[in-house]
Amino acid sequence: MKLITTTSDLAAACDALAQNDFVALDTEFMRETTFWPQLCLIQAAGGETEVLIDPLSEEIDLEPLFELLRDTSVVKVFHACRQDLEIFFHKGGELIPNPLFDTQIAAMAVGLGDSISYDNLVGELLGRAIDKGSRFTDWSRRPLSEKQLTYALADVTHLRDLYPKLQARLKTSNREHWVGEEMKTLTNPDTYRMDPEQAWKRLKLRKTTKKWLAALRAAAAWREREAQTRDIPRNRIIKDDGLYELAHAAPTELDQLTGLRAVPKGFERSKPAERLIEALNAALDNADSYAPKVSKSGPPPSNLGPVVELLKVFLRVVAEDEGVAPRLIATVPDLEAIAADDEADVGALKGWRRTVFGQRALELKRGEIALVLENGKVEAIELED
Repeated sequence: MKLITTTSDLAAACDALAQNDFVALDTEFMRETTFWPQLCLIQAAGGETEVLIDPLSEEIDLEPLFELLRDTSVVKVFHACRQDLEIFFHKGGELIPNPLFDTQIAAMAVGLGDSISYDNLVGELLGRAIDKGSRFTDWSRRPLSEKQLTYALADVTHLRDLYPKLQARLKTSNREHWVGEEMKTLTNPDTYRMDPEQAWKRLKLRKTTKKWLAALRAAAAWREREAQTRDIPRNRIIKDDGLYELAHAAPTELDQLTGLRAVPKGFERSKPAERLIEALNAALDNADSYAPKVSKSGPPPSNLGPVVELLKVFLRVVAEDEGVAPRLIATVPDLEAIAADDEADVGALKGWRRTVFGQRALELKRGEIALVLENGKVEAIELED
């Protein structure tokens, strides 16, 4: 089994792959000790062409592959592809493969589960069992074993065979547009841009005072910049609890760091500490404008409880009729928001979800449809004026 290690061989392989309507792709990467994923292997299959690409080879430039990923005449097929796309986005200069097809999302749309694993999907549609023995091996070590290469190639050849079957099911159920709408998030560059100033959004907000929020945002942005620059995981810089401690203490001098439990001994004498204090001072000096604008949300009003419960029943009815998991259509927070506001900015009131559930949920609220028990089954019926 040949592993492509040169640019010329890669270019020839990509030329062959580009002759197909679609190409299945997968990657093997590691990121346990780094911030950015370390790309270790790329697998691709289209038609009769099946290739393994070594991105760690000193004799390879991945540009021929990037050209293939940019080729809009070829559909790029992945499974649960967000991390794969993150890699290509950063390696290829904000490259996003297009057009894109995610088999996990497609499986969700045809009623095979809201987050079905690759193993189960292959078993369900292809009747094949996957050997998981090489899944957690060290993909950065060279040479790769024959067992590793066989496992990696099988992953992508299964994927190649899954695509037509899922496409046929989507067409039969008239849900191709469901997948198309879900792809919009995956193909949005903002999904993969890691702006340090937005890192606070990954954290749970424990307070909403301007000073606390400003300090938390500054500390989170500092950690993100340090992690990206030094290419180490965020928690190797400081853990989330440490960010909360910094936000609470809001230190403005280096010596104020010495009493914090989350800060290692001697940290106050380091360059990262200087950068942290500089960031905190700048944030606290402009707390009113720098603090994130967040709404103080709480539980829905108690009088909405019965409406939420009614919407939950209706959601289960719709999900059963559509043959999909309820949480694929709407979440409990979605239902609470809809109960409180007909114009709520939630997924259940957008796109295909609005068509399938959201619009009818609003009609239920207005008393235009009702839930009735027919032969032991709950059904929705339209009410006459």
